[in-house]
Amino acid sequence: MRILYVEDEKYLAEAVIHLLKKEKINVDWAADGEEGLELALKPNYDVIVLDIMLPKLSGLDILQTVRGRGIKTPIIMLSALNEVEDKIKGLDYGADDYLAKPFKTAELIARLRALVRRPALAEVEKLEYEDLKLDLTNRTLNGSELTDKEAGIMEMLMRTPGSAITKEQILAHVWGLDSEFEENYVEVYVSYLRKKLKSLKSKVQIKTIRNLGYKLCLES
Repeated sequence: MRILYVEDEKYLAEAVIHLLKKEKINVDWAADGEEGLELALKPNYDVIVLDIMLPKLSGLDILQTVRGRGIKTPIIMLSALNEVEDKIKGLDYGADDYLAKPFKTAELIARLRALVRRPALAEVEKLEYEDLKLDLTNRTLNGSELTDKEAGIMEMLMRTPGSAITKEQILAHVWGLDSEFEENYVEVYVSYLRKKLKSLKSKVQIKTIRNLGYKLCLES
């Protein structure tokens, strides 16, 4: 695995890179936004780990530019900011995952491996339910691009329409069994998917089943 790590805190970066290399993960490090963008535009990486607060160019600016160029490399955003709005902004711009500082390197490694595994799980396959068509190969829903996490959740819902899926099941399938992610992060992604369904003017909705999870069904 080869990753790009964009982080301006030198000592933090050196410590993280040391542990990543012990796990045989190759790392290219950029200490500012301009260098990070230059490297991120190259097709050299399995995953990009991107801090939001950077000198010269912010992580969100890099994210927007990368996604605007049609580059689909999985991206994990890093930030000391814990507000839900900041997380949603990153997801809105096309991030696949979000990790708040301070974080455990073991957790970062688990998420890196989970993201690298995702393409293999999404072999050329398409799912359909009512007016929705999910393309797992290109990660699109009715032509609208999805992040890895969004595609993973929609895949689960569309494989068993009408049946409830728990948050725990979503976390295990989409983030991996070794993930320490909290259930409220699933809520953020479901909220974002609901906005996409609305923008697509779909007749399908993601319904919350109280104290259980979610299911896909037609609007009542």
